[in-house]
Amino acid sequence: MTARMLLAIAVAVISTPGLLAQQPEPSHRPRARELGIHPGIYDPGPNNAITDVPGVQVGQVTIVKGENVRTGVTAVLPHAGNIFQDKVAGAIFVFNAFGKLVGSTQVIELGQIETPIVLTNTLSVGEASTALVSWTLAQPGNEDVLSVNPVVGETNDGWLNNIRGFHVGAEDIKRALDEARSGPVEEGSVGAGQGTIAFGWKGGIGTSSRHLPEKAGGFMIGVLVQTNFGGRLTIAGVPVWEKLKPTHATSRRSKSPVRNEADGSCMIIIATDAPLDARQLRRLAARAFLGMGRSGSTGSNGSGDFAVAFSTTNRIAFNAARTPAISLLGEDALSPLFEAAIDATEEAIDNSLLKAQTVHGRDGHVADAIPIDRLREILGAAARPSSH
Repeated sequence: MTARMLLAIAVAVISTPGLLAQQPEPSHRPRARELGIHPGIYDPGPNNAITDVPGVQVGQVTIVKGENVRTGVTAVLPHAGNIFQDKVAGAIFVFNAFGKLVGSTQVIELGQIETPIVLTNTLSVGEASTALVSWTLAQPGNEDVLSVNPVVGETNDGWLNNIRGFHVGAEDIKRALDEARSGPVEEGSVGAGQGTIAFGWKGGIGTSSRHLPEKAGGFMIGVLVQTNFGGRLTIAGVPVWEKLKPTHATSRRSKSPVRNEADGSCMIIIATDAPLDARQLRRLAARAFLGMGRSGSTGSNGSGDFAVAFSTTNRIAFNAARTPAISLLGEDALSPLFEAAIDATEEAIDNSLLKAQTVHGRDGHVADAIPIDRLREILGAAARPSSH
């Protein structure tokens, strides 16, 4: 029986990376650039994805079981080697701390990331942390390691997913890590984005990249987002929310009220091959939330919004008595990277919405995919000059 046939009967689907989870697959859903949306002045990398940063890999497992389980795992590996033994410079910026980001305090203290970064749902953070530690300890060369700082983030997919059922297992985490790869990244209702909602529409995983011109350093920067937040959706500067509003569904069974569309969370991962230290990376991470703001986020009380940034260039060897001198960009040279991070974040959020498919989940709840044809009309009308 093929994977698509299994999807059609919706028994239980686990895929890597990002096999789409709803039974009849709709026609092609475009990325932002296919609709003429291209924030900023810099060109994207070849895949317009975080994996355009050399060495970065992404693995995803989508978990769909019966009518009520809609969740998954997304893992970002800074490089393909032993990350614990060859750590990367890293930083975290917290926009609103209504959320869980395991490992953040040590990253803030040491400016280093020593494991892949795993995203999942809120109540699976513990399982993911344990599995990530186990996976790291099992890597060749880590036989004597006695302490690991896993980095695990989350958003709450409990509207569509039976989150209290703890359906993300250690084997799902390890599979996402083991099968991570470079190249194109699946987006939308996949991995850790299978059960998420953004601006009342189906959200999910989105990614984008920017390649700076040689005069600005020639560096690559990539962003991956897990969108599950609210606000007033704005695309390419157009207030889409004014003319396009999601259907306010309630549960067919419990008649429960609609979730608070302002609440949720957003996890943002930023990778670059620019030679930055932890202090500079924190500055870079902070800029991502300008891109989130452009998309229409209102930064609500219930939204846990975190950015994790790392440089693949500056490595820190485990147990090194002395770290070799590293090359760093001057502060003025950071400005193009800041701009690229903002633009790539905005586009990654757009992609997470555009690529997402409608998901039917727990207790009859539904998150509709944003209608592409209507969106085209709105963006087209905004682009046409006024007759007045």
